[in-house]
Amino acid sequence: MFEIFTQFADMATFDLLGLSEGARLTAAVHFFLEDITKIFTLLIVIVFAIGFFRAMLSPERVRRVVGGRSRFVSYPLAVGLGAVTPFCSCSSVPLFIGFLEAGIPLGVTMAFLIASPMINEVAVVVLAAALGWKVAALYVGAGLLVGLVGGLLIEFLKLERWVEDYVWKIRMGNVVLQKINTSLKARLIYARDQVREIVGRIWLYVLIGVGLGAALHGFVPQDFFATYAAADNPLAVPLAVIMGIPMYSNATGVIPIVEALMGKGVPIGTVLALMMSVAAISLPEMIILRKVIKMPLIATFTGILFVAFVAVGYLFNALLA
Repeated sequence: MFEIFTQFADMATFDLLGLSEGARLTAAVHFFLEDITKIFTLLIVIVFAIGFFRAMLSPERVRRVVGGRSRFVSYPLAVGLGAVTPFCSCSSVPLFIGFLEAGIPLGVTMAFLIASPMINEVAVVVLAAALGWKVAALYVGAGLLVGLVGGLLIEFLKLERWVEDYVWKIRMGNVVLQKINTSLKARLIYARDQVREIVGRIWLYVLIGVGLGAALHGFVPQDFFATYAAADNPLAVPLAVIMGIPMYSNATGVIPIVEALMGKGVPIGTVLALMMSVAAISLPEMIILRKVIKMPLIATFTGILFVAFVAVGYLFNALLA
């Protein structure tokens, strides 16, 4: 299915650019051309298709679906909806306020906010195209589990006192809600706008990610990763999580780096821990959430995710050694 991108990279690398096979530069250029065309093609097609079907789904509707249900239902709903509604970080504050105003527990709200940036349909398809559906399924399963456990822990610790006081006084009526137009024309326009917005927002990070992945693939010796990032190095997984925090991107943008690292023999648990860290503990996300929650809750939230990602990394490295 994706051979056309490999064939394009072959033609561009060897025929148009005239690079010789076996050289490090050739490997890097071939990786870059193949991944950049594949990822942007998939981005445009998938974002348009998903946008068309998701045109009837808004943050307000998500809030209504989750609200008023028992915890046995609300937690799975929250992480499930978070996985299929990748709202951008700018939506975090109104979503957070809307969930709490509707009486949804803080833990359920945080479970949604964990799953939403970490799992999205575009990233899953691109990850499957790059590394196979087994890796994509592992990532989704781990992400859902982290969202569920993280939310339950936050509720167990009773951290409501670290939500800003004004949040409890805000009514959802003060948040501007858009009326949904479900006509065919409106859904097509929405899908087109989603492509412009999402691709326009992440294209630079995809380019940077593919560039870094190409550099790793072409120029970094395999012995380097075998020495410092092997499964028997106990520090490799926590270091991967720490490295992911300042790498502001999303799950899609970091996939080329993950692909290159796995191609160099880095264990799957280590690269998945890095990917989760980039997607869910980004500095901009924490800065935005600071508007509605206090620093102790941000620190606890980050600490729970850090421990969870490290545990996922160790677990997958052990199971899939």
